[in-house]
Amino acid sequence: MSKAVRVGIIGAGSIARYAHIPGYQAQQDSVELVALSDIVPGRAAALAQEFHVPRAYDSVAEMLAKEKLDAVSVCSPNCAHKENTLAALNAGLHVLCEKPMAMSLAEARDMAQAARKAKKVLQIGLHWRFTSEAQALKRFIVAGELGDIYYGEATCMRRRGIPGWGVFTQKKLQGGGALIDIGVHTLDHTMWLMGNPKPVAVMGATYAAFGKRPEVVSIWDHWDANKFDVEDMGVGMVRFANGATLILRASWAANIEKEFSETRILGTQGGAYMPPLRIFKEMHQALADVTPVYLKEVKPHVKEIEHFIACVRGECECLVVPEQVLDVQAVLDAIYQSAETGREVRLDNK
Repeated sequence: MSKAVRVGIIGAGSIARYAHIPGYQAQQDSVELVALSDIVPGRAAALAQEFHVPRAYDSVAEMLAKEKLDAVSVCSPNCAHKENTLAALNAGLHVLCEKPMAMSLAEARDMAQAARKAKKVLQIGLHWRFTSEAQALKRFIVAGELGDIYYGEATCMRRRGIPGWGVFTQKKLQGGGALIDIGVHTLDHTMWLMGNPKPVAVMGATYAAFGKRPEVVSIWDHWDANKFDVEDMGVGMVRFANGATLILRASWAANIEKEFSETRILGTQGGAYMPPLRIFKEMHQALADVTPVYLKEVKPHVKEIEHFIACVRGECECLVVPEQVLDVQAVLDAIYQSAETGREVRLDNK
């Protein structure tokens, strides 16, 4: 593909504003961002005017019908990921769909099947894979420096960070709370570093310790406690077919010192922790700490979009393929199910 990739964005919310629009506009030589759409009347038009995007629509179908697009970003709420992704794929377009892939594993499977049928790129917006530290650690792991990976920890914890905008706190529109919003990032990131082993069993629990209490302090715009029906913290343990295990922790609100995200990987020949990236090994009968330095600073959302465009142009293979993300979705579904039943959930992996 020699001409510029013509792109439209579905959904004119915060992730479009702060990530997708700047990401596409940073690639003016290879991308033409031509249109935005949003079902809220006037919302797309206002954002298009702010960022000098040529056209705006209050209907996704109208944008797909009138614009000669090559690809779209799906930045709508989770409840519309499947619908908008299928509409774009059926129109012959490549799709970058924001995380989480869908509201459920069943929806995600439908999306993956549609992408295979259409023979189009379906990349999921899990941008943590594109940080310099994650890319560096992945190279160490692929080279065998950590040996066989048998354990991982995936953590994303906020002291006070319940979203007060959008529909994040409404289960029917989002599918869940902290787990499906921010837990999905650290879960995907850690499973990818572990080599995407197949999950076979999951145990989990969820808590709503803060969200239903209107007096709780918020550092952002305050949410509507009366509409809060999701978890503000979730935990899970995952067992994989290769014998490895993973612990997941994700919270919007917790009584901790400050927010933090961390990943820990343990292997037979070494371990790793980030951020900052440090690798721990036994070398020449001595314990050694390895700290990669001078890693190039990148904006992961920009790198994610650069990669998507390169995939659309046929210049590389997609790094975030639906088949891997289906396992992430399966784990999230299973944590919610385990939290409801109090029992371990077995996965069939079909």
